[in-house]
Amino acid sequence: MISEDRQGRLSVKSFVQVIAFVLLTALDAHAATGGGEDHGKELIDFAWRVVNMIVLVGFLYWLLAQKIKEFFIGRREGIKTALEQAVIARQEAEQKYKEYNDKLEKATEEIAGISDMIKTQGLAEKERILEDARKAAQKMKEDTQARLEQEFKQAGNLLRAEAVKLSVEMAEELLKRNIKASDHDEMVKDYMDKVVSKH
Repeated sequence: MISEDRQGRLSVKSFVQVIAFVLLTALDAHAATGGGEDHGKELIDFAWRVVNMIVLVGFLYWLLAQKIKEFFIGRREGIKTALEQAVIARQEAEQKYKEYNDKLEKATEEIAGISDMIKTQGLAEKERILEDARKAAQKMKEDTQARLEQEFKQAGNLLRAEAVKLSVEMAEELLKRNIKASDHDEMVKDYMDKVVSKH
């Protein structure tokens, strides 16, 4: 990555090269026209205009370059933070899924233990207890599935809400930068015309 000092030197060097190119082009154009006295005044006038333009462009660059850079750095940080939060939310959802899956496996193991105990007590009692165990396992499975779906839904809603929030913020910022008072007045006028024409 280029250091700020070196980047500043490169910018100044590029700026000086542009000035030299413009002045040499102007001199070449003057020489091509024959270089009479009337052309000398035009050349001086043109040179002053070129100098004014270069000063204006240089001033605008000096004034706005840092702010534009800061805007994009801030935007990058905002997106980075949102992505980090989304990753954390996903990891939390995966952790909860793992916990519920472990509980389900533990419940399955307990059911197997209950099944062994039932074998010793008799077939009739065994069938009744197995049926109860199956129902309990199914209920636990359904509850776990419902909880997992709810957690994933919450995580998805959180991600969507964050994405919508970022989109709205970015749209507001773009509108604030791009819409002028005249644009706003024009939009209000168009809307009023449409309302009047419908009624």
